[in-house]
Amino acid sequence: MEKFVEQLLYRSRWILAPIYLGLSIALIALGIKFFQEVVHLVIHIISLKEADMVLVVLSLIDMAMVGGLIVMVMMSGYENFVSKLDVDDGEEKLGWLGRMDSSSLKAKIAASIVAISSIHLLKVFMNTEATDNDKILWYVLLHITFVISAFAMGILDILAAKARAATQKVAS
Repeated sequence: MEKFVEQLLYRSRWILAPIYLGLSIALIALGIKFFQEVVHLVIHIISLKEADMVLVVLSLIDMAMVGGLIVMVMMSGYENFVSKLDVDDGEEKLGWLGRMDSSSLKAKIAASIVAISSIHLLKVFMNTEATDNDKILWYVLLHITFVISAFAMGILDILAAKARAATQKVAS
């Protein structure tokens, strides 16, 4: 019975595969929205004010960063939790693929969220006449929360690595 339960638990990791595949659909949707904004920018480039153009470009950067985050979660999550990706030697392979464990993935996600939040906050600051001060304060507090969380996760990862190294040293 125990062996059956263990095998069932181990094989249930494949439930994650369609979720990671669903992220690729989200990436397609993001790509469509990205190019919709690019077309909008090109069509209206002459009539756009500089500040409005910068806001559109910041939106494009924001979408590109979210796209990178989706790819990172999709690929490394699949490889860490479902199955190793089989990429032929002749095919192009992402440099970080196969080297990003769940801890480093978590750190990269936190850093990406901080960067995306920074871009969003910059967009809010550039469009301050349309945003009230209370809302700006909440955006800043949320961003600071993201920064502190990412910093704390980094510190915890460093402490955990030191604890693992000390445990291995004692065991040797």
